[in-house]
Amino acid sequence: MSNKTECIRVTIRCRPLSEKEMKDSREVAVQMNFKTGEIMVSKPGDEVPKVFTFDSVYDWNSEQENVFTESAWPIVDNVLHGYNGTIFAYGQTGTGKTFTITGVPKDETLKGIMPRSFEAIFNQIQTDNTKEYLVRASYLEIYNEEIKDLLIKNGKRLDLKDKDTGVYVKDLSTFVVKTPKDLMDVFDEGNLNRHVGATLMNEHSSRSHSVFTITVESSTMGDDGKAHIKVGKLNIVDLAGSER
Repeated sequence: MSNKTECIRVTIRCRPLSEKEMKDSREVAVQMNFKTGEIMVSKPGDEVPKVFTFDSVYDWNSEQENVFTESAWPIVDNVLHGYNGTIFAYGQTGTGKTFTITGVPKDETLKGIMPRSFEAIFNQIQTDNTKEYLVRASYLEIYNEEIKDLLIKNGKRLDLKDKDTGVYVKDLSTFVVKTPKDLMDVFDEGNLNRHVGATLMNEHSSRSHSVFTITVESSTMGDDGKAHIKVGKLNIVDLAGSER
């Protein structure tokens, strides 16, 4: 099966050594082969490293723009054509999940997948004169097995429901957005209500899972004189550190 037809792609990104690790004279234990998507993990005392293969790999020299263009943009593009897609980073606290997903939003070089996705969506909309678009955003948190709407302060617990069109969260609020800044404002507002806590690896680690959903509706006038609507959803998931 080719990469273009796979439903799930697994990408590995390895962060550089931290200041503490360098002070402790730690050594890098992994090597990467970008062409084959292989990671070689060396363990002290073992002569032969263990080899793992993924769809793509990035080392500590990788740039935010390349990670987005190669791994995230195809998903965003599909959403604009009426499909659903999900992007999430999984790993232990301190491995770079937040840097990869969010980065530094106002820095052109260091901004992550999320702000780049916001810009890409509206750039595409502005250049497409054949359709009318409606973009909405929602933001929820899963903490202690309870679902909370991050866009409503002190909101009640929400319930998962199932119907013919799929699983959904009842009474989850959504906001219409018209610019990348609108999306970032909604994201920032929700982050103020998230559960965070200190760990050994990160002073402000997320202790909950969150799902930021962007719904893109596009309407095209058909030859029959009727509007034909496509709906795509992009879910950007921030998982709590996997060590707990």
